[in-house]
Amino acid sequence: MHIPDGYLGPQTYMALDAAIIPIWGVAAAKVKKTLRSKQVPLMALGAAFSFVIMMFNVPVVGGSTGHAVGATLIAILLGPWAAVISVSIALITQALLFGDGGITAIGANCFNMGVVMPFVGYYLYRLIAGDTASTGRKVVASGIASYVAIVAAAILAGVEFGIQPLIAHTASGAPLYAPYPLKVAVTAMASEHALFFGWVEAFATMGVVAALAKQDSALLEMKPASKSMRWVWAAFAALVLLTPIGALAEGTAWGEWGTDQFQSELHMAVPAGLDKLSGLWSAAIPDYAPSFIQNPLAGYLVAAIIGSAVVIAATWGIAKLLARKRDDADTTHPSAA
Repeated sequence: MHIPDGYLGPQTYMALDAAIIPIWGVAAAKVKKTLRSKQVPLMALGAAFSFVIMMFNVPVVGGSTGHAVGATLIAILLGPWAAVISVSIALITQALLFGDGGITAIGANCFNMGVVMPFVGYYLYRLIAGDTASTGRKVVASGIASYVAIVAAAILAGVEFGIQPLIAHTASGAPLYAPYPLKVAVTAMASEHALFFGWVEAFATMGVVAALAKQDSALLEMKPASKSMRWVWAAFAALVLLTPIGALAEGTAWGEWGTDQFQSELHMAVPAGLDKLSGLWSAAIPDYAPSFIQNPLAGYLVAAIIGSAVVIAATWGIAKLLARKRDDADTTHPSAA
């Protein structure tokens, strides 16, 4: 679901780049009112979890791949506005440092995965879970909410792809950017996520929610941890060590093909606008493959460690600036409005 450079024309990516800036501003203002200083580590860890879980590529029939995002989980723990900031930091790090997602498409990717997903997921979770104390209901609610949220974000990405031939084409009608029409793009994105990646998102979210409910249920009430979070950090470290599994999946996610794949695998000419924008940014560690490491699995692991460190540092710093200076005894849910 990471839209690369060249797939969206200026009419689309500039509008979404412009739209995401005030959204970040509102998110910062909302988080400043609700985030407690003791929740800063959890917010940093949530952003890093989103970064790492997106490195676990899952292959599907047809040679494509995809991944979970973790946006709904962060929204459940800290609220949707905190999730906007956390997931956006993860996505920006992926784009700038690893070339995963385009520079011009940062607004689109952050809107799809960092705004739509956490808000759809959070409010659906609250609707299903209600005020129940039942762990089972919360776990099921988190699974349903995260599944619907990622499918909704995928459909939106499909719409963004699919309108390109309508609004950006040559005089002869040839698409300049993403070449597939709405029917094809939306169907492809919706079906893959509904049949495969939505379930990955759901089970990953349910697993974490179940573990948190057992170890420290306060976290599911959007409260600071009531126990030491060492076990959470240890679990995250273990997850990072498993990231090379994600490098084993072959194939490219639908709608993320490089210019060479258009001719070699898709057997079609590269759209002129896409070809022009595709080389816009040269990432320091493209495709999560450090040039100084020969073994691809070891390189993928090192990339996961570097990326996690950057995301944790950036999120921790921003959250520290936004968090309330004093933790109070308020036990109500922070407002998500």
